[in-house]
Amino acid sequence: MLTLAAAVLCLAGNENIARLDAMLGDWRMRAETPQLDRRIVIVDIDEQSLARVGRFPWSRDVQARLVRQLAGHYGVAALGFDISFPEADTSSGYAVLQGLAQGELAGVAGLPAQLEKLRPAMDYDGLFAEAMRGQPVVLGYSVSEQQRKGVLPKPAFTVADLNGRTVTAYVARGYEANIAPLQAAAQGAGIFTALTDADGVVRSSTLLQRIGDSYYPSLSLATVAVYLQARAIAPRFTGTADTLSAHELANGGLEHIMLFTPRGALAIPVGEALTTTVEYRGAGGPDGGAFRYVSASDVLAGTVPPALLKGAIALVGTTAPGLNDIRATPVNAEYPGVEVHANLIKSMLDGRFKARPDYALALELVQILLFGLLLAGALAVLPPAGVMLATLGALAAVIGINLYLYAAYDLVLGGAVLLLLILALFIANLAWGYFFEVRKGRALVARFGEYVAPELVAEMADDPRRYTMEGENRELTVLFADVRGFTAISEQLAPAALREYINEYLTAMSEDIRDSHGGTLDKYIGDAVMAFWGAPVAFSDHASRAVASALLMQGSAARLNQRFCARGWPALRIGIGINTGPMHVGDMGSRIRRAYTVMGDSVNLAARLEGASKLYGVGIVVGEATRAAAPDFLYRELDRVRVVGKQEAVAIFEPRCPLAGAPAAELAQLERWHAVLASLRASDWAAAGAQLARLQADFPGDGLYRLYAARLEQYQSAPPPAGWDGVTELHSK
Repeated sequence: MLTLAAAVLCLAGNENIARLDAMLGDWRMRAETPQLDRRIVIVDIDEQSLARVGRFPWSRDVQARLVRQLAGHYGVAALGFDISFPEADTSSGYAVLQGLAQGELAGVAGLPAQLEKLRPAMDYDGLFAEAMRGQPVVLGYSVSEQQRKGVLPKPAFTVADLNGRTVTAYVARGYEANIAPLQAAAQGAGIFTALTDADGVVRSSTLLQRIGDSYYPSLSLATVAVYLQARAIAPRFTGTADTLSAHELANGGLEHIMLFTPRGALAIPVGEALTTTVEYRGAGGPDGGAFRYVSASDVLAGTVPPALLKGAIALVGTTAPGLNDIRATPVNAEYPGVEVHANLIKSMLDGRFKARPDYALALELVQILLFGLLLAGALAVLPPAGVMLATLGALAAVIGINLYLYAAYDLVLGGAVLLLLILALFIANLAWGYFFEVRKGRALVARFGEYVAPELVAEMADDPRRYTMEGENRELTVLFADVRGFTAISEQLAPAALREYINEYLTAMSEDIRDSHGGTLDKYIGDAVMAFWGAPVAFSDHASRAVASALLMQGSAARLNQRFCARGWPALRIGIGINTGPMHVGDMGSRIRRAYTVMGDSVNLAARLEGASKLYGVGIVVGEATRAAAPDFLYRELDRVRVVGKQEAVAIFEPRCPLAGAPAAELAQLERWHAVLASLRASDWAAAGAQLARLQADFPGDGLYRLYAARLEQYQSAPPPAGWDGVTELHSK
């Protein structure tokens, strides 16, 4: 085991392991349930906005109106633009008019003066700048490798402010910032360039990046600074070079980014290269559940309820297709880029960040040793089912601990190595069992010994290749048996007595099924028994075998009842349902557990017939297909019914005894009863009532006759509708 653990540990730094850890982290994040944060609202330039206002980019006079609405009319506390404005807006046409006035129309009297009057209204950049001036507006901009366009905002701090410390950071050589008039009017600006992993997924974000000798905040950090009215953004260092941990050394001892606000200082932890993990909440977009979205067109029209925006942080972004602001994230391959900033802002305001601590590797090693030793010892002594359960339990425990530490303590721990170790131990255990235990045809026959009689097992052992547990369709007969009133029985008996009660009952029923008529014992379902005939060994008379077994089971139940009552235990009564028809038989289940069983509509009908036995007051109910396939018994027709889940009506019967040698009195009783049924179905209530009254007088304890007497009263007081087909709807299962 230690060799195996060492081999797995060698993979800890492997790129594929890192990728698997990233995938597990994505799943972990998707498992969280989002909660709506009312502090942050996304002003969405959506398809509706494009339809109402026009194609994007919008002219700056529209942006000016948007700012006036948000900052003035709605009173947002901070307004961040996930949009940059690196070039002047010439869409008003003023420059064209000015060129004409200086050229072809130079001689027109009064034209220059008129243009000068128009200039304020046609200077869209000026209108935008004027709308932003004095308002809590933060512009966005991107960084690049080459070009430098626009004007950078004031940096958060410079290299000189680090007092000789070296801080690892993402370095940008170029940028595409906002034009000078707009940047001068805004309170700040932040970088919105996404940081993607090798697979193109955005899992982390920079809080600051270095351009030249200065460090500039991200859009999320700059927006939070304006929202909290921070006086400064500054680094906070810890320790000395001799006392720093590996994590701290990677950042030059930089532990937090500090925002100094009128209410105090806010400490924001940073990871390597001044990054942080983005904690995504929800699937993103208007229906994601984490943040409220409002259409920019509704803001411009003033139709957004003021309470949604008052005092909130508004982020202007776009989800409209074709505007290229959709990101691949752990929770959604098409995630609005603006909501990435919203998630970062929420983390800053809440003071909670998901992070991998310095001691993460040590904690992961402890888990590997603990789970490895415990699981290796357990797998060596457990049976196959126990091995499966132990492996599943270990996997569940590892995942549960990882999720708990993530949710409760914001710790991001790797789990791929540990999960691989558990799977490797499981596979090694399976391989050991495969090479050192017999896995041949007679093992298959031995498995059938759990279901069928020993003599059938011996027959199968002679030629095991004829038999298989693979699924196939056959016509079989299936039986369900259940104890009547078992809940009341269990309440009356002590646990030890109840165990003995149910064990004696199940043993007797199983012997009647398996040993007397070659039935296949399928399963116990609490106090119920399920069995079938015709597989794995085929019988042409499977229906007759099933009916004979059911009659035998009722006899055994009667004998057990006498013994139980003599001991002061509750009475034992059972109901049995039998049906014949096509069904799927074979080894079915999951990778964890499988069983040789049957499935299909015919099986479901048998279960419904067992439930109907209680209603009709009889011990056994069979379907008409079973009656037709087992003609060597005497049957009493019970009814024509339509069971839950089926539209087609079926006739149901009670087998009374073998047809050969049936008592004359029994035959006479059935003849009288079937006459009652004929009168009822003909709606001849008087004849049916007279005949039924005589039967009840002769057989006062028969529950079927009591049932039909009650039905007859109902039919007489409220006759069935015209065209009644005599079918009874069974609404219970």
